[in-house]
Amino acid sequence: KDAARFFHTQLLAPCGEEARQYITKRALSRSTVTRFGLGFAPNEWSSLLDEMVKKGYTKEELERPLIGVVCSYNEIVPGHMNLDKIAESQKGGIYDRFRNRLMFPIIDVRGNIIGFGGRVMDDSTPKYLNSPETIIFNKRKNLFALNIAKKSKQGRIILTEGYMDAIALHQYGFDCAVASLGTSLTEEHANLLAKYTNQIVLIYDGDEAGQNATRRAIPMLEKVGLQVKILRMQGAKDPDEFLRKFGADRFSLLLDQSENQAEYRLQSLRRKYDLTQDDQRVAFLSDAAEMISTLQSA
Repeated sequence: KDAARFFHTQLLAPCGEEARQYITKRALSRSTVTRFGLGFAPNEWSSLLDEMVKKGYTKEELERPLIGVVCSYNEIVPGHMNLDKIAESQKGGIYDRFRNRLMFPIIDVRGNIIGFGGRVMDDSTPKYLNSPETIIFNKRKNLFALNIAKKSKQGRIILTEGYMDAIALHQYGFDCAVASLGTSLTEEHANLLAKYTNQIVLIYDGDEAGQNATRRAIPMLEKVGLQVKILRMQGAKDPDEFLRKFGADRFSLLLDQSENQAEYRLQSLRRKYDLTQDDQRVAFLSDAAEMISTLQSA
């Protein structure tokens, strides 16, 4: 929590100017930034480390794997390969895991900050970096914004691919949106979602990877008794862009017109075939019959 507070103050400081410009470009309001506790990790090797030591934490405490906000010189962290820039005094010691990143605190369903996601502000890789896996931060068992979405009265949960999509949906009044933490949907996610809703609306990107992720998610969600719907968007690549282009009312209409999973799977199959050709029509019907035979409900 202290690390999250530090990142939030840095977002409002002069060093956070680029991150604030990015937030403005993504049309996020000040209240949304505050609600989700967004922050900024300065482009320095030990800004967080130094601040936490000032607060009374020891370097030994901060270096514990459970915390995950600093790492040792010997640890290989994506995006930190060029360690020759670390000051000699830092070598062999510890330094900040997150640098020059817009920070997203990850909060569990009990309201505890269990980790962070960080989006880089330059061309470094990876684009998004999460806290390391620990016994309290497990990407397979947690979902971004579920701590808010679990209280929603909208009667469903919207599952998106990324933090920004979930945050944009909340800003436009859809307080039932969640996102996975940079990992595919798991059985643990499905079981977690089933505790809070009966209906899931999947909104994954329309590219091949997104479609594959949708197809993998459907049986996992149905297995735990959830009704699954799929929302298709036209004119935008993701919910964030759609909402900024067309507004909440149009998205709400789209949400109400979501396809059930059987319609979605049939339409996905249909697009693989040229139905003006007799042999292609026969092949489509054969695949469609096989797909329908797997449905549990008559």
